[in-house]
Amino acid sequence: MKENRSEEIVYSINVSDLQEVSSEVLERRLTKREIVLVGNSVGNYLDWSQAIEHAIRENVRE
Repeated sequence: MKENRSEEIVYSINVSDLQEVSSEVLERRLTKREIVLVGNSVGNYLDWSQAIEHAIRENVRE
């Protein structure tokens, strides 16, 4: 089955990413419950539009 290109994931954050930052910030790994809590809210702190605009301006010529 051919995947719809517009639905392709171009960036993601995985549990390993969360654990790496937790180890740096808290000096410990997150529990399963904490992973769910952080995973459910991390997107609330990212300005996706600004990040995409910045990446376009850095990589695409007008």
